[in-house]
Amino acid sequence: MIIRPRPNWFRMLFVLRGSVLPDIAPQLIAVTLLAVAVTVVHGHVLSWKIPLNVIPFSLIGMALAIFLGFRNSTSYARWWEARTLWGTLLNASRSLVRMGLTLARDGSEPQLLGHRTIAFVHALRHQLRRSDPRADLERVLDPADVARAGAARYQPAVLLLMAGEWVGRNLREGRIDAASMPAFEQSLTQLTDALGGCERIASTPIPFTYSVIIHRTIYLYCSLLPFGLVDQIGAMTPLIAAFVSYTFFALEALGSEIEEPFGFDANDLALDAMSTTIERTLREMLAEPLPPERVPDSNTPHLLT
Repeated sequence: MIIRPRPNWFRMLFVLRGSVLPDIAPQLIAVTLLAVAVTVVHGHVLSWKIPLNVIPFSLIGMALAIFLGFRNSTSYARWWEARTLWGTLLNASRSLVRMGLTLARDGSEPQLLGHRTIAFVHALRHQLRRSDPRADLERVLDPADVARAGAARYQPAVLLLMAGEWVGRNLREGRIDAASMPAFEQSLTQLTDALGGCERIASTPIPFTYSVIIHRTIYLYCSLLPFGLVDQIGAMTPLIAAFVSYTFFALEALGSEIEEPFGFDANDLALDAMSTTIERTLREMLAEPLPPERVPDSNTPHLLT
């Protein structure tokens, strides 16, 4: 995720990191070169003039813009829902550990609940990014919990189960009052709902046919556009074709990028930083040393993963 002060209007014109221009540069160059060739031969292909004007492009362009707007709105809704779910993880984790510290009596070992909650957050991040969580689990949990969680297929769910077992054990042993159980259960349920919501987003992409239709239409539209412009604007055809193509190619690339918000692209969610933030706030509540805060490094300024 790009984290930076908003540059002024002039610098914004030349920003590359966080934009999709590097990704669409080959397509944009190809369309521009095609427009130059069409301008030079004035719309003729093998001595045959392609009889096009701007009218069909106006109609198709309007429909394509509406379709792209719908696609990007859907992608952004997925991105924002994912961010909201991670906000729920932060709040519910704080509430759960706070109750473990304040409502449980001596001997309840609230640090164990806190560590299992921290491990749950890291395990969820690794599950969403299909990476190995073992290093984080070994850093946070004791060996017995590492062995149990590490052997599970769905590690975040098992870690939530282990957090619930802490609550149940202390309830049976009289260290937690029965009247406090609904509050503990509410926080655990919120964590479960956030887990399920993230899994739903990660496992259910936007239907593929939307991407196919938009992709084909954009490429056909941009490829034919120079032939419809050359008779009206002449030498300006490459410039206008490049500008229109940039708009459509960029909107398609942006929608595709934020559709999957849990990856490593510049505009995806900074799951590493958010996981570390949750760990830091829980360890501070537990009066434990805080891990280093995640900040952009010198090689990737303004970029958090």
